[in-house]
Formats: sequence, structure tokens, C-alpha cells
Amino acid sequence: MERTGRSKAGLAAITALCAGTLGLAACAGTGSRATAKTGVVKAVGAENEYANVIAQIGGPYVSVAAVESNPNTDPHTFEASTAVAKEIAGADLVVRNGLGYDAWAQKTMAATPNQKRKVVDVQDLLGLPDSTPNPHLWYDPATMPAVAKAVAADLSDIEPAHRGYFEAQVSAFDTSLDPWLEALASFKARFGGTPVAVTEPVGDYMLQAAGCDIVTPLSLQTSIMNGTDPSPEDVTIEDDLFKDHRVKVFVYNQQVTDSLTASFESLAKNEGIPIVGVYETMPTPGYDYQSWMLAELNALTRAVAVHESTARL
Repeated sequence: MERTGRSKAGLAAITALCAGTLGLAACAGTGSRATAKTGVVKAVGAENEYANVIAQIGGPYVSVAAVESNPNTDPHTFEASTAVAKEIAGADLVVRNGLGYDAWAQKTMAATPNQKRKVVDVQDLLGLPDSTPNPHLWYDPATMPAVAKAVAADLSDIEPAHRGYFEAQVSAFDTSLDPWLEALASFKARFGGTPVAVTEPVGDYMLQAAGCDIVTPLSLQTSIMNGTDPSPEDVTIEDDLFKDHRVKVFVYNQQVTDSLTASFESLAKNEGIPIVGVYETMPTPGYDYQSWMLAELNALTRAVAVHESTARL
């Protein structure tokens, strides 16, 4: 099967994030680079959603670069370029996802040792075993508050004079998540138990928090995520979910597609099942982490409430 979005990302994947005030979206385009200032902490987010949170917590005291920022590439198969290695080698702080999702970052840091470099490994931060089947941790409402707190602690160690600022930013960040958390609770109260089909486990943590019933076999989701051929039995199960109208919505990973996922999408359309597109990489410009999560949840709500499809944000 030919898969779209599995090309290797190189230098163009390095995207600078403007270190601005809380709530502002990342404002630099692909291929640009934030200019580091004297006394400013140099930070790298392996994925741009983590880089965005670093920027929100660090404000004017950080210069942040995001490595994986291209929504047209598959993060699972990313390979770091020389430029990426140089970026990480000079970083004071790195945030990576873990769970094999960005193994390139771990390899790159091992190849560029720096005893002073602070590293937030989100898998370790959350105490997750390597066997955790779904690596898309940022969709879990509990993840980013923990990341923000860890980032603030590391930034405070690097720049103790600004500890109060970093801690205040964490409080503001937590508060800024309230609209999303309230929307999750509202969806669960109104539509809890909604049967949902998916292609990959990209948005599964959010779907679970919203009380949805994900009926696509996990084995099918994992096969598509890893770029392997799923079993014919799993494909038949997924097809029948649409043909028999046993799902209310189809959550479709727009970032990595192939002939099989396209066939599911076409079948869902033909059967009148609303489709919600989700992403592994935060769409930019125009979004920060909070508004991205809320936008995808709002799209899910419209799909269930008024049968509206939202293929792309």
C-alpha cells in the first residue's frame, strides 16, 4: 500500500516558535529559526505541541525550536538530520514524547552528550511502561499539565531568578485548559457511550476522556499506525461498522493516509457517517495547544450532534 505522509523530514522540519505570552499560537513558519538572546534558555520540543507549551511557560525567557512540525509527514518514521542534531546539541532543555514515538531524539541526545542539558521524557514523567500501546500522549488531558509543571521546574533550575514567573505561567496554563476540560465533561454528559470508529489511536485518549466507545479493533489501529498490513478479519470488522451503521462518527488521521484508510473514508461518506479529521502534529499557524484540542473536540461534538463532517481544521 502506498502511504501518504511517510516521507523523511529534514531541515525544513525545524520550526521556531515565538516565545510570547500565554495563549498565543506558535507564530513562526516552517524553515524559520528563533533568534536566541543572551541569557535566554534555548529549548527544543521534539514535537511542536510540546514546543508550544515550553514557549507558553518560558515566555520571553526561552527561545524554542520545534523539530516535528510538518502535518504532511509521519512522525513515526521521522529521521533526524544533521541540522536537527546540532539544534539538540546546543539545547539547554529538550522535551520528547517517548514510547518509541521519537526514538530519534533519544539517539541524537546520546550522540551529543551534555551533562547540563535538562530533558523531560513524557513517558517517564507519566510513569508509563514501554508496552503502552498508544504513544499519542498529548491527547490525554492529564499530560500537558504535568509537562508544564516539569518544564517550569527545569527552567527554574536553569534560570532561578525567574522561578516566580515560570510558576505563575503554569497556573495560567492550567486555567487556560478549562474550556477544553469543560467541553469534554459536557460531551460525556450528553453523548457518553457514543460508538466511534477510528483509523489509528491518534485521538483515542481524548475520545476516552469524552466517554466515547472506540469500537475499531486496537489491532487494526496499531497495524495502520505502524504501517503494516492489518488482518483481513479486522478490515472486515471496520467495513461492517460503517455498512451496518454501528458507529456515529469516524475519526480519521489526516496526517498519514493510504489506500486502505481512503477506502474506509469513502465507505463512511457513502454511508452518511460524519468524519472528523485529527492530527498528530499541531496545525500552525493559528493554533496553540489549547485551541487545537478544543477545535478537534468541537468538531467531534458537531459530528455527533448535527452530523457535520470536519475533515481538516
